[in-house]
Amino acid sequence: MNQLASTKCVACRKGEPSLSMDEISDLMPQIQGWQIVEVSEIKRLERVFKLNNFVEALEFTNKIGAIAEEEDHHPLIITEWGRVTVQWWTHVVGGLHKNDFIMAAKTDGLV
Repeated sequence: MNQLASTKCVACRKGEPSLSMDEISDLMPQIQGWQIVEVSEIKRLERVFKLNNFVEALEFTNKIGAIAEEEDHHPLIITEWGRVTVQWWTHVVGGLHKNDFIMAAKTDGLV
């Protein structure tokens, strides 16, 4: 199991800085298949998961929802037939936090 996947998220506070590009570069190798996307100038982690049908996509979405509730850290999830797109970022810091990398690794563990 990825070391990040076994890490608990920590509480984030308004005013904390988002991760620097150096910090992001250090963490990216631990979450293969994820990419950085920018939406309204805010960096997010994104990955598209391919599944066999809508039922599997919905089951996967529900598993993500369960870990999101457990960690109190919630993603954007788009569920389609045979495909689930997941984006993690931290609203309160306006970008990426270590928690997003932890949750990406936990998401990978659900596949």
